[in-house]
Amino acid sequence: MARSTPPASLQQYHASLDTPGPDEAQTAQDIAEVMLQIAQTTWQNGGRALRSVHAKSHGLLKAELQVIEGLPAALAQGMFSKPAIYPALMRFSTTPGDLLSDKVSTPRGVAIKVLGVEGERLEGSEEATTQDFIMVNGPQFIARNGKAFLRSLKPLAASTDKAPRSKRGLSALLRGTEALLEAMGGKSAKLRSMGGEPPHHILGETFFSQLPLRHGQYIAKLQLVPVAPELIALTGARVEIGASDTALRDAVVEYFRHHGGQWELRAQLSTDLEHMPIDNPTVEWNEEDSPFVTLARLSAGPQTAWSPARSAAVDDGMGFSPWHGLQAHRPLGELMRLRKLSYETSQRFRAQHGTTTWREPVSLDDLPD
Repeated sequence: MARSTPPASLQQYHASLDTPGPDEAQTAQDIAEVMLQIAQTTWQNGGRALRSVHAKSHGLLKAELQVIEGLPAALAQGMFSKPAIYPALMRFSTTPGDLLSDKVSTPRGVAIKVLGVEGERLEGSEEATTQDFIMVNGPQFIARNGKAFLRSLKPLAASTDKAPRSKRGLSALLRGTEALLEAMGGKSAKLRSMGGEPPHHILGETFFSQLPLRHGQYIAKLQLVPVAPELIALTGARVEIGASDTALRDAVVEYFRHHGGQWELRAQLSTDLEHMPIDNPTVEWNEEDSPFVTLARLSAGPQTAWSPARSAAVDDGMGFSPWHGLQAHRPLGELMRLRKLSYETSQRFRAQHGTTTWREPVSLDDLPD
């Protein structure tokens, strides 16, 4: 369970902590071009403008985010500065940029779009009133810096929309290797990213921002944790991914046919930049030094959790980006800055080549039942 108070000593945010390096603009351009190559490949092969990453959705939910009362001052920052209830969307996904069978088991993600959030906006999202949070089911990013991330992207781009049967076979092998490693007390983020993700139920996962954000006067990483008993029961539960190419989606739809769910959105505040750095996302911030503390509760009632109509509205007609939001929750660090151009380039391509009107939602009515 999350503690109710943050540590007494916290790292203050100031703009000088987030200064671009001399060759960062070129690295950003190189990453954006590789991401665009992935989207162009899937569009040319399938005629659909997909995301460069997290193309396949497994659940598209109407939800409600409630900022809890009585937050300590260090947590009551930005959109969490006072108790409030916001409508929200949740999009569960897996990482590849092509629409692979769920028999290729890769890391899971969740994107949250909170509607009706007022405040000073990040550049590029001035006309919106949404706040996006992007998370995956592991606390650490796989690359130390932008150049390392670019190196990891190039093989993915080269293999996009190629050899799906071989990918299924490799994924089965990697899952076995990862299971053996975990039985001996280890874990490999690299094996998981290549297709060795254990085939667990996506609704039982805990998700992490991995990369830091400004939290008003402070610096934080975020965590989304299932707290409803029915969701907790799914933590570590296996899904038989061999039964269907959409086994994860089938499991999410079946769950929300009968149940609702509740999660807690939690923040881990940085206490110092040596042990909780901004620019090395391979370092996991120690929870003994600074625990995750609850900011808000996210609830979703029973509903049709995925349908072609919802997919058209969200998968084809909306974008999620950590750069959609408030200055108070500004993405921090090199990799977050590099993400900005990639998200903008991908979303521009999708808007130009898609068949659905592109829009930033102002109401949950934009998400069809």
